Amino acid sequence: MKLRFWGTRGSIATPGPTTNRFGGNTSCVELVTKSGRRFIFDCGTGVRLLGMHMMANAPKPIEATILITHTHWDHIQGFPFFAPVFVPGGRFTVCGPSGTHDSLPDTLSGQMEYTYFPVRLGDLGAWIEYKELPEGDHTLGDVRVITQMLNHPANTLGYRIEADGVSVMYVCDHEPYWEGLWRADVAPGHLDSILHAGDRRHAEFLLNADVVIHDSQYTPEEYPSKKNWGHSTYRYVTEIAAAAKVKHLFLTHHDPAHDDAFLSRMEEQARAIAQASGSGLQVSCAYEGCEMTIEGDGSGHAPADQFRAGATLSNRQHLILIADDDEDLRILVRKTLTRGGNLILEAAGGHQAMELIKSRNPDLVLLDLLMPSPSGFEVLRWIRETAESRDIPVVVLTAQGDEVSVRTCFELGATDYLVKPFTAPQLDVRVRSSLARARR
Repeated sequence: MKLRFWGTRGSIATPGPTTNRFGGNTSCVELVTKSGRRFIFDCGTGVRLLGMHMMANAPKPIEATILITHTHWDHIQGFPFFAPVFVPGGRFTVCGPSGTHDSLPDTLSGQMEYTYFPVRLGDLGAWIEYKELPEGDHTLGDVRVITQMLNHPANTLGYRIEADGVSVMYVCDHEPYWEGLWRADVAPGHLDSILHAGDRRHAEFLLNADVVIHDSQYTPEEYPSKKNWGHSTYRYVTEIAAAAKVKHLFLTHHDPAHDDAFLSRMEEQARAIAQASGSGLQVSCAYEGCEMTIEGDGSGHAPADQFRAGATLSNRQHLILIADDDEDLRILVRKTLTRGGNLILEAAGGHQAMELIKSRNPDLVLLDLLMPSPSGFEVLRWIRETAESRDIPVVVLTAQGDEVSVRTCFELGATDYLVKPFTAPQLDVRVRSSLARARR
């Protein structure tokens, strides 16, 4: 497969003399298989240059599959300037995550209203099909595409492409589930030493990939002030890629404040981390114009049964129980989740929560750990030991941020673990993700 970077910047385009080396355009990556099938990851401002290149060089009529991670502006703002979609005869399949509040065409057309742009989405000349993908294993043409939800304040998909004996991954935007990646009681560097089940699942998604292109917007020093913004540090990405036995890692979604000199230093530091891991991982900072041909032997392909086909989250009303003695937090949960059409049950203590679970059988439980007896730990244990409730997804919401509490909750069967304070979008995405996985 042939890989080329057209945009590597995150958040907003930053053209200028200090970003010439790594580039100033926002996210866009092109991947072409040996059979000529073209995939385009994200439509940031870099897709304008790709479109010009395709108009001059691609076989006619122009065809491509566009894989959008999510619809934050820096990942779609170049779409109205992508010249091939204006040409009659062209054929494009535009894919994005399912389960969002607005459909993919509705979101794309929003930035092409006359207020912002002179051509509407429906007036484009090319034939365009839209597909909303859940998590799981998909086949697009002759190519296997595996998707997994990422940890970002919007429904976001990571993509794993497998073809020609090669596995290439595009993972933008993603934040660690847990700041301390490794368990203190297990030697780091292996998947079973990863503390949070979400991070462990993320590492399994990356496992043995030939190339991983991963969001690494922040340094470890910057991250505390950027927590809950939905992005990774280069240390987290390098360590988890090394543990997952990735062969080549590209760091991307560069912060607008990071100039070429800064990114060069970050690349050196990431390479030192990879070397210290003893994994053989190759690390590079992605830059505009970077091209490579990827050869593989199929050893990086995921087993056929590793990623089950996902279930699309239905628009039906879900019944969600919030069990927490903090009334203000219950109000936040109710306001956040009722916007999506959910019905909320409330419990201020463990006994009330158990009674509501028995009588109402909710679709999901949000569970505090420290509330009037019985505690959240005991309620979680009871849920998993009771036949009628053992399959209900449980998201722990707690101020208990220590490693022992996290490990105990996952050992008891928690689906996810979210530390207070958290943002409303973060809660919404984690709930949607847990509900979608429970429906498989």
